[in-house]
Amino acid sequence: MDGPGPLGDFLQARRALLRPEDVGLRDFGPRRRVTGLRREELAQLAGVSVSYYTRLEQGLSRGASAEVLDAIARALLLDDHEREHLNRLAGAARHTPRARRPRPEKLADETRDLLRAVDGVPALVLGRRTDVLAWNTLGHALLAGHLDFGSPDNPAGRPNTSRMLFLDPHCRELYTDWKSKARAVVGNLRITVGKHPQDPLLAELIGELTMKSPEFVALWGDHRVAPCDAASYELHHPVVGTVTVTQQTLSIARSPEQVLIVCTTPTGSPSEEALALLRQTSSGQAPHAGNVGAPMRTIR
Repeated sequence: MDGPGPLGDFLQARRALLRPEDVGLRDFGPRRRVTGLRREELAQLAGVSVSYYTRLEQGLSRGASAEVLDAIARALLLDDHEREHLNRLAGAARHTPRARRPRPEKLADETRDLLRAVDGVPALVLGRRTDVLAWNTLGHALLAGHLDFGSPDNPAGRPNTSRMLFLDPHCRELYTDWKSKARAVVGNLRITVGKHPQDPLLAELIGELTMKSPEFVALWGDHRVAPCDAASYELHHPVVGTVTVTQQTLSIARSPEQVLIVCTTPTGSPSEEALALLRQTSSGQAPHAGNVGAPMRTIR
């Protein structure tokens, strides 16, 4: 086995973030030679032998029980999302099915109807790997108006919101607090990788971002996990100026690996007025909402 693997990487990263005083241990000052807790300290806190924990962290043991994982999670002070991630990684380490090239994701008719029903607010549908499967006119105008509206209809050339955030200058400039948005996207990607460790397209995305973005490397390296459920962001839009929206991620019952992202604003706020202006300026630049997701020629 090459390297410690995802489980070992996660354990090492989380151990490095803890200081002795965080878990009630004495810190003997500058003579410590490791960042964070030592392996023996973590093993003591979890109530397991040092040799066993070392094998687990090095990827040499795949049979950790639920009780051991729970003890390690307590010792690492993991929250609920991190505990779930730890259990998924441990489960994946026990089973290594052959990786298969997945088929392109499709937009179900029910999802197309759902997107059309929320045409009054910016909205888009993302697939498992944060590919844009469809967006409505306002969602496109708010988040990616510089791209062709019909680009999600081409599976080989779909926009990817993670790639756009790190590699597209327009998207980097769109978010006033870009670092906050980037941290949220990476935390959510960590969860996805834990759920689908054998997905080659997901691995390709992570590899591309690792090669091209030092900021992504830094955020990916700390192994923080957090779902992108709801968060407010201030956007600096090139057409209507400052807009503050709450981006909410909604599950799609018929397509559990896809999500609907909607952007809302407080009633009567300047941001709501800005979106109303954006709706007017973009109404003639894309197909009508009733045709959202319908095939169209992509301009190259």
